[in-house]
Amino acid sequence: MKSLLYAITLLFSFNLPALANPPATFTEAKVVAKQKVYMDQASSAMGELYCGCKWTWVGKSGGRIDTASCGYQTRKQQNRAERTEWEHIVPAYTFGNQRQCWKNGGREHCVDDDPVFRAMEADLFNLYPAVGEVNGDRSNFNYAMVSGNAGQYGQCSTKVDFEQRAAEPRDEVKGLVARTTFYMYDRYKLNMSRQQQQVLMAWDRQYPVSAWEKERDRRIAAIMGHSNPFVTGERKWTADYKPVGNGVVQAVTAKPAKAEGKPSLASSGAAGPVLGNRNSHVYHLANGCPGYAQVTSKNQVTFATEGEAQAAGYRKAGNCR
Repeated sequence: MKSLLYAITLLFSFNLPALANPPATFTEAKVVAKQKVYMDQASSAMGELYCGCKWTWVGKSGGRIDTASCGYQTRKQQNRAERTEWEHIVPAYTFGNQRQCWKNGGREHCVDDDPVFRAMEADLFNLYPAVGEVNGDRSNFNYAMVSGNAGQYGQCSTKVDFEQRAAEPRDEVKGLVARTTFYMYDRYKLNMSRQQQQVLMAWDRQYPVSAWEKERDRRIAAIMGHSNPFVTGERKWTADYKPVGNGVVQAVTAKPAKAEGKPSLASSGAAGPVLGNRNSHVYHLANGCPGYAQVTSKNQVTFATEGEAQAAGYRKAGNCR
């Protein structure tokens, strides 16, 4: 009986990536995160990221903070202090700024033209509900040890140093934010400063993986198709660690036919590259996929191979022969 259960478990684990369905956009990721990762965490002892506050879900992915549950006191922005926001543990500015699209036109340009950025922005491992005011104050600051500023948000122990552009989260999540940061830099082959590495490596050692962090990883892995190897213990960040970059894809976005003054790839009917639809995150082949000629030019994303499309979170159209 035990051997049968083991075989079933093993079969499920092998099939996990095939069953996974990662969110295609940040907007979709917030809804999925609420429904499948944090659905039961609003009233948990762990609370939201920075202050441990409990909250009440509102709408598709929003929340209303229970400030009394964590002794939170508004610093300046009352409206944001009363709501949850989705914090990118590694800020969008930080990972976007290392992409050419950001240099060409900022976040909006990256969302439109870079499938790697969209994958990073929608990566569930990097998202966590947080008090909106603290999320805003943290901005794109690096994590660091902050001297002073105790009681900045009442009983909330997270501290933000605006002059030094640094944020120190509460002790309960220091290990989690460290291992999440390692994951993002590793998966998307980002460059991390030596100072940031030293701080996060210290937190990783000092604050081991908790039961909730393991459960969070399990829930997200079921959606994304892979775990955070720095949570499971498969990888360990060291001072000389070289990011793997297995989440990076090389994709060229097809420009709208109107802007080019030429027919689009889809309308030309000629054999061409793998063609994705950035709205549906479905890809089509030039031969054997009727939908190839139906993707509007503004929604086209091209890939050199099916492997690149799949790595970017796209799935093959169901009507392909």
